[in-house]
Amino acid sequence: MTIEYNLPTCLTLFRIALIPLLAVVFYVPWAYNNVACTFIFFLAGVSDWLDGYLARKMQLETPFGAFLDPVADKLMVAFVLVLIVQQQANPYLAVPAAIIIGREITIASLREWMAEIGQRAKVKVSELGKWKTMSQMLAIGLLLYREDLLGIPINTIGYVLLYIAAALTLWSMVNYLGAALKSMPDSKV
Repeated sequence: MTIEYNLPTCLTLFRIALIPLLAVVFYVPWAYNNVACTFIFFLAGVSDWLDGYLARKMQLETPFGAFLDPVADKLMVAFVLVLIVQQQANPYLAVPAAIIIGREITIASLREWMAEIGQRAKVKVSELGKWKTMSQMLAIGLLLYREDLLGIPINTIGYVLLYIAAALTLWSMVNYLGAALKSMPDSKV
């Protein structure tokens, strides 16, 4: 199989390359590192939207791009959640972060397994998954920024959105697991 490096795939690779940059900026002792990290994370989000849009619009969808895009998303989310939990170490942040990371691992494994048995379409991305992703990305961006802005408690809003994302995460995981079980050849569910 040859790997095709088109514009959407290059944008996905760019998003992966932003991860170590975000790590360096996160740990630099600079008063505005939270602003810079939030900007990098926002840039990653824009590149995620743009690579999907361009792939569909320009008909540049490839098997490699379809594989790499969710990998880039999961790497970024898991990595940044670990950074945030390390920075604001408490169980109120660690538990929803663990739920989100655990779900990502579970669903990625489930999709791989379903593909092996020819049932990949049963666990495709749902509308609920898109809402989960949106609340998760907003939460992470706010938690990276973490400072009050014009009297608005940004970090607190980030916590609330992270809990909403964790709840949607569990809900979507149950839906995916249910769909997978129902599509099993020997399923009694």
